[in-house]
Amino acid sequence: MTRSAAADNGGASPLARAQALAPRIAAAADEIDAAREIPAPLADDLKTQGLFRLLVPRSVGGEEMDWLDYLEVVRAVAQADGSVAWCFNQGAVFATTSCRAPAALAREVWGDPRTVVGNGPPQGRVDLRSVAGGVRLTGQWMFSSGCRHANWIAALSGGGGQPPRLHLVPRADVELLDVWQVPGLRGTGSFSFRAEDLFVPEARTMRLDVPPREPGPIYVIPQGLLFACGFGSVALGVARAGLDATTTLAAEKRPRFGSRPLREDPVIQRQIGQAEAKWRAAKALLAESTAEVWHSVRASGRITMAERIALRMAGTHAIRQSAEVVDIAYNLSGSTAIFANRPIQRRFQDIHVITQQVQGREAHYETAGQFHLGLEPEGII
Repeated sequence: MTRSAAADNGGASPLARAQALAPRIAAAADEIDAAREIPAPLADDLKTQGLFRLLVPRSVGGEEMDWLDYLEVVRAVAQADGSVAWCFNQGAVFATTSCRAPAALAREVWGDPRTVVGNGPPQGRVDLRSVAGGVRLTGQWMFSSGCRHANWIAALSGGGGQPPRLHLVPRADVELLDVWQVPGLRGTGSFSFRAEDLFVPEARTMRLDVPPREPGPIYVIPQGLLFACGFGSVALGVARAGLDATTTLAAEKRPRFGSRPLREDPVIQRQIGQAEAKWRAAKALLAESTAEVWHSVRASGRITMAERIALRMAGTHAIRQSAEVVDIAYNLSGSTAIFANRPIQRRFQDIHVITQQVQGREAHYETAGQFHLGLEPEGII
């Protein structure tokens, strides 16, 4: 069995490893933003510390760690930089796909301790042509966060009556398309990718609509909800950093024509208090919901519809409330907030990209409301 990152790092916990990297991540923020990717040395350190493998099954050398502890790691990384945390959560959660992969494929791809798999939804039609030993694949996929530090790419096909399948190919076999011209989460480098008549061996294709081979409780929770709660934790970390930056600014900045620092203004005091309450309430809901579901799933080996709804609602609420917290912090910062070199500016841009991602849709509240009103939920659960 492959040695785990914990063994290779003196037994340090994943949270300790992430916290040790946080100052370097924060110091690289401008480079991450400008280059629209995690710098190669920093990405290598994330791999060396095993952060992309925290949810990979132990059977292929992953840590298969406690989910509640994992979400703390995500939040810690997000306080240092939102883009790095987004890529980290994307890579770590997608790696739970290994629990459904045939054993040989899981070993080939996720048995490598430095593996990161890029992926994304299809953009238009995906063409598959069966040939001897596999398929010929043609199509285009989008929003592949972290694809530039990935060594594998997972291209999704299916729909229209066909079962969902992943085709795993070396990253060098696809063409990356630079479409990521955005103001927030720039460092995720969420490019599109394209394949043209690419041969994929049958041994590197897997079905997604199959039960997990692995018995761990983390693999009972639908991957979409793992993403939801992970990205909720990213949003909370971004909001925490933004609010802290504004609290520091309020102790130093004096408004024009004023003699006292912002923190002595009763309006500022009230709004900071409200922002703290929003952040702590959203964090508490996510922590309570994930803990209840995690303990239940560990005991029963299954997840109920009520538990799915609880996770969907908590993840969405963490994202939406975090955006409100950052908006308060941004507005309180005045003209200072508009400059690119100010921490609140990047957090403002990042959080408003997070709200536009599928896990942050306000429509998820409707899904939760339908369930609580005794109706059949219609949204993504």
